[in-house]
Amino acid sequence: MSGITRRQAIGAASAAAGAVVVGVSAAHASAAPRATRPVEPASFDEVYLGRRIQGGPAGGHGGHHADHGGGYSVRVDGDELHIMRNADGTWISVINHYDPQATPRALARAAVDDLQGAALVPLVPATR
Repeated sequence: MSGITRRQAIGAASAAAGAVVVGVSAAHASAAPRATRPVEPASFDEVYLGRRIQGGPAGGHGGHHADHGGGYSVRVDGDELHIMRNADGTWISVINHYDPQATPRALARAAVDDLQGAALVPLVPATR
């Protein structure tokens, strides 16, 4: 009978597999691109399907939801559209929360499409 036990054999195999995983992870991490800050989207001001949509840096006057939009504000007919930037760089709003868009302009246009002529009702913070 061999001098190695089943427990020792499993331990050795686990250690070898762990070393392979660590080596692959280290190689992948060194090859991974460095995280970069997302590019600030361009400002826009246009009429889309008869609705005026505007977007640009909040600059301290973007409304009370500007902090969620990464310092960017979007308005539909002058009313603030609550927007948020996702971790992957896409954008969502309260109108199309489950339909992320690549840019705030595309987000504003999608919101106008979804509103189908209805007025945008601004969100207000809850009072206690």
